[in-house]
Amino acid sequence: MKLLGAGAIGGTLGAYWPDEGIWNPCPVESIPDSLLNHELVQQAWQGIDPSLYIDSHFHIVGTGDTDSGIWLHPHMQNPLQIAQYVRFKFYMNATCMREGQPIDSQYIDYLLRLNKDFSAGAKFMLLAFDYRYDEQGKVIKDKSPFAIPNEYAAKIVKQHPDQFEWAASIHPYRKDAVEQLAWCVKHGARAVKWLPPMMGIDPASKLCEPFYEALVKNQIPLVTHAGDEHAVAGVDAQKLGNPLLLRKPLDMGVKTIVAHCATMGHNRDIDQGPNGPEQSNYKLFARLMNEKRYEGLLYGDISAVPQVNRDGYAIADIIEQQDWHHRLLNGSDFPLPGVMPIFSTQRIVELGLLDKNMAKVIKQIRTFNPVLYDFVLKRSMRYKGLKLSERVFETGRILRQRA
Repeated sequence: MKLLGAGAIGGTLGAYWPDEGIWNPCPVESIPDSLLNHELVQQAWQGIDPSLYIDSHFHIVGTGDTDSGIWLHPHMQNPLQIAQYVRFKFYMNATCMREGQPIDSQYIDYLLRLNKDFSAGAKFMLLAFDYRYDEQGKVIKDKSPFAIPNEYAAKIVKQHPDQFEWAASIHPYRKDAVEQLAWCVKHGARAVKWLPPMMGIDPASKLCEPFYEALVKNQIPLVTHAGDEHAVAGVDAQKLGNPLLLRKPLDMGVKTIVAHCATMGHNRDIDQGPNGPEQSNYKLFARLMNEKRYEGLLYGDISAVPQVNRDGYAIADIIEQQDWHHRLLNGSDFPLPGVMPIFSTQRIVELGLLDKNMAKVIKQIRTFNPVLYDFVLKRSMRYKGLKLSERVFETGRILRQRA
């Protein structure tokens, strides 16, 4: 496989320069009809049933300046805490939030605007996000960068059922985890979302077993991050992103969706023992995907896969693995496509996966709608004449499935 571009392979940045700028321009005007109706957009939708299109990885952003119940760690808005503060500023810019107006409600209005550019019936699955807990079930706010209540996510979807679905977030070490799951199922949650390296969850821990049993009983999938995590500061447990730790829920019958297909970083090959050699997280994920016993249980989401700091090899490999495609789900990981420096359409061209003339149009789409950009970019990529199939984008087939 010939992948071009200095520093692109293995997720390293090398001499990378943010060729699409540092800050999202956030134009006030809507996307021009010439772009919205461009043949690339029309081609992207070909063969896809919009009623089955659910962006499976879509974050809720807010500050808690309404009655949402959102909690934001004080460091996120403290200029002296540079690592978290800078990230927060980028996310605010990525979502085109304007000072002087409530962020919580402004963000939902922005999502509704983005959704209007999609074919009727297409939805975004909004993710709640729980606090970090210790093994005794005690909340650890100081190591939680933010928290998005399940009740708030459910409320948004109830208000806008034609645009959104939602996924709960429940830390399995909570004493009331199973009860929380029952409430979320009753109120329409499509999945449960975890970010183990940040939330301090060991997916292989016995502490998770009662929760796994409840997931199976309620036929609810687990969407769990795998691979390294760098979107938030202060992550101190990258080893918890090891895809091989997910053998526990899989072996207990949990439908498990691996976020980002684990396309960042390395972890130990614990199949060879606790001191096994290091291997790329993506290759560990691929090993699980290729095990017959996990067919029908193990899935991957392709959110954030085109980012400049992810494994360049993996993008082409995912396209080439056509027998995986019925087990892949599209997600944007919004607001990340709006964080200008971490995506480069030109890099995808240099990797040999995108025609340079297509790139010009796709870059323009990003200016107005980063989520539509993410969709059209993925649908336009080619490797060895192959593309991501329509099934990857009809995620409703998996997220709405029971039994």
